[in-house]
Amino acid sequence: MNGSLIFVLLLVSVVMCARIIETWIKHKKAGPTKIEELEETLSKIDVLEERIKVLERIITENRFDLKREIDSL
Repeated sequence: MNGSLIFVLLLVSVVMCARIIETWIKHKKAGPTKIEELEETLSKIDVLEERIKVLERIITENRFDLKREIDSL
């Protein structure tokens, strides 16, 4: 094999390895992954659903209706 061909192949392999390492480092520094963001969003939705259930219960209670009727008089 020609010496210059070996040099070119070595240079190409070093550049490819550097790009792979660079991409890996960027990905690692990127922060939360999409899965973690999705889990956080789902937990927020669960909390909001519980709050809505409480509000619905408060609104449908008889005392609220009675208070509203009294206030309307």
